[in-house]
Formats: sequence, structure tokens, C-alpha cells
Amino acid sequence: MPPNSLDPTISQSLTRDRAENRDVLTRLRTDIVSSEFAPEARLKFAEMTKRYDVGVGTLREALSQLSSEGFVTVEAGKGFRVAPVSAEELLEITDHFINFEKRAVREAIEHGGEDWETNIVAVHHRLSLIEGLPWERRMERHSEWVERHREFHEALVSACQGQWLFRLRSIMFDQLDRYRFVTKRTPEGMGGRKFEEHRDIMTATLARDADLASSLIEQHIRDTSERAIKLL
Repeated sequence: MPPNSLDPTISQSLTRDRAENRDVLTRLRTDIVSSEFAPEARLKFAEMTKRYDVGVGTLREALSQLSSEGFVTVEAGKGFRVAPVSAEELLEITDHFINFEKRAVREAIEHGGEDWETNIVAVHHRLSLIEGLPWERRMERHSEWVERHREFHEALVSACQGQWLFRLRSIMFDQLDRYRFVTKRTPEGMGGRKFEEHRDIMTATLARDADLASSLIEQHIRDTSERAIKLL
């Protein structure tokens, strides 16, 4: 065996471990974002290892990563908790996300090609199939809407060239999603209005009108955040 090379069995084991860590991290983040765990809830290792079918070490690594992303807090001697929510934090997150998203969509409009345009149309259509439903039926498919909504906003900026810009806007998007569960309880204006907003954002983006697309995105995000603040 060449020097410095890993035994194939060890290499395969490391690959499986990394895949398991990513899977647990993704599942944990999704559960926190979708409010499976309430803000400030204690995350107990005994319960979590059973829920995610992983060892303590893997779970601790995932929670530490989520702590660095702001989804989890660590208390000395008390373990991990889901991060609290507040109107002040939501305002700050909103400002950061809008700043990143407007920059990202401008880059995407500058660099995006036909495949980028085609994908935006396709994911918007998938989103509109749910957003066009009556509110009660839409709530029955809320988990699908969450995924399709994320896909739509990611498609808009997917041609962005800045890797760190895309990464930072994605973290802020996840943070905003934590607050979106509040607004889903109030049907007034949130169905048809958001349907129209997403359509207008898509149209402006495909028309390569960066100023209009940026303006519409800011209005869209601020409106959602303002509604959530009133309900916190």
C-alpha cells in the first residue's frame, strides 16, 4: 500500500460517518426551522439519540454546528437548547437577508443562462400549484409548500457567482423560516397575496430587471416579517 494512503475499509467508514453527520445535521436543522422543537426547548441527548438513531458523539457534533449557525444555544452544565425568538432578532435577520438576497439576485441576473431561467419557471409552477389552493387545503400541504418555497427562492439566486454570498443568504433564509411558522396561522392576505408576489418576482427576474426584482424581493420579505412581528 502506498505511504500516506488509507486502508479502503477505513476510507469507506469515514465516508459513511461524514454522510451520517450531514444527514443528522440536515434533519435537526429542518426540525428546528419547522418548529418541531419549540424555541428554548431543551434538547435532551437520551431522547435525541433515539429520535435520530445516532450516537452521542455524532449528535453533539451536529448540535455544535447548529450553535455556530444560531439555531441552538449552549448553557454550561445544562446542555443544548433551541435558540429563543424575538422581534428584535427577526428585524436584524430580515435586514441581513434582504441585503444578501438583493446582491445575490443581481449577480444571478448578470450571469444566469437559459437553464437558470427554465429552472425558475419550473419551480415557480410547482410552488403555484399549492399557493393557488384554498387556505385550508394549502395548510394540509404546508410541509410541501415549505420545500417548494425554498426551492423557488434558491432558484432565483442559483446563478450567483459568490459562494460565500450564497452560503450566508441560505443561513439567513433558514433563520427567517423559523419565524414563518407564526404567519402560517393567519390566513388573511397570505394566500393570494404571496401567490402574486412570487409571480411578480419571477417576471421581473426573467426580464433581467435587477432594480425591480430587488425592490419586489425586499417588499416581499419585509411584509412577511412585519406580520410575524405583530404575532410574536
